Amino acid sequence: MIEVIAPGPYATVQDLGRPGYGHLGVPHSGAADAPSLRLANRLVGNPEDAAGVELTFGGARLRFVAGAWVAVTGAACPLEVVVRGRTVRQGMRAPFWVAAGGELRAAIPSAGLRTYVAVRGGLDTPVVLGSRSTDSLCGLGPPPLSAGATLTVGPSGGLPPPAVDVAPPAPPPDALRVVAGPRDDWFAPDALAGLCAQPYVVSQDSNRVGVRLSGPRLERAREGELPSEGMVAGAVQVPPDGQPIVFLADHPPTGGYPVIAVLTSACLAAAAQLRPGDRVRFRLDRTVS
Repeated sequence: MIEVIAPGPYATVQDLGRPGYGHLGVPHSGAADAPSLRLANRLVGNPEDAAGVELTFGGARLRFVAGAWVAVTGAACPLEVVVRGRTVRQGMRAPFWVAAGGELRAAIPSAGLRTYVAVRGGLDTPVVLGSRSTDSLCGLGPPPLSAGATLTVGPSGGLPPPAVDVAPPAPPPDALRVVAGPRDDWFAPDALAGLCAQPYVVSQDSNRVGVRLSGPRLERAREGELPSEGMVAGAVQVPPDGQPIVFLADHPPTGGYPVIAVLTSACLAAAAQLRPGDRVRFRLDRTVS
């Protein structure tokens, strides 16, 4: 059992999501930075799709009733384990032991937004439509973590031993790569070039649904709205104000605003780590990833 002493600004339980229900209006959800959750699980010997904690802006304190192997990945933040008044600093992206009664403290990350905490055995929260993930858009899964909440850890028998992953994390790209369309024909001829010409600033209104951006207005060639059509993670949707929104894990399955471009899959994790005030550029990629 893990007791949440403090969740930080926003913390949820996430696994790799609930695919296959878009036709019912259910988002995929899951970890916004899936590669980071996969890595954290590998480090403690879990299957990559085990549920962990996704922290937003750190600031969390978790008390472990029983000892457990833990790994922390994603946005790098100072980590401490406090046991019986003794404080030990821990590193990111490597497994470490938290003794019974110990408290894991994650401070605010110096860069990036989302940090992932995996516990050997995974979090054993109720499964809803095949996933333990919290969906911030439609409210499926466990509620966001709050002080006093408890999390059950699943069994760890039969799991491989904790490991050291020697592959360093990929450096963040200097620009988010996009492919054109599917509705770039709804925009002025120079709109796609304009998207890639100057940086945008991440708005404070961003969340797990999407990264809202402020910058050069993207002008349309056609007015009105589309009939609702399917949306994917990484879609760059443009509402009437001309300011793009990059859809993340909890994006709606359908939408009526035109999508000028879509992020390549390799850039989804980088988009999920953007924080308010960050400046971001786009780069047109002729290949689909």
